[in-house]
Amino acid sequence: MERYSDIPEFIHPQYFWDVDIQKIHPLKSKRLIIERIFSLGTSDDIAALIKFYGKDAVISEIKKVNYIDPKTLNFVSLYFNIPLDSFRCYTRKQQKAQHWSS
Repeated sequence: MERYSDIPEFIHPQYFWDVDIQKIHPLKSKRLIIERIFSLGTSDDIAALIKFYGKDAVISEIKKVNYIDPKTLNFVSLYFNIPLDSFRCYTRKQQKAQHWSS
């Protein structure tokens, strides 16, 4: 895999502990980067991410993520004023059978 030398400032190594940071390509790994920054990043990281990709691209990608923790999902929903049922991870969770305990 090729190395990408021009890594944006919001891609910190601690957010990507499981991959080689030098191999992350900002365009090819857009969804992973967006998910990690919203889940683990600071407000400055989120602002830089939106500036880099554009608000519409970020919204489009975050809606397609298969899993976001509930706290981050609620934050993203409120931040962009998007209903929860617009997110793939939310609708997938609703479709799973719920086990009730008595």
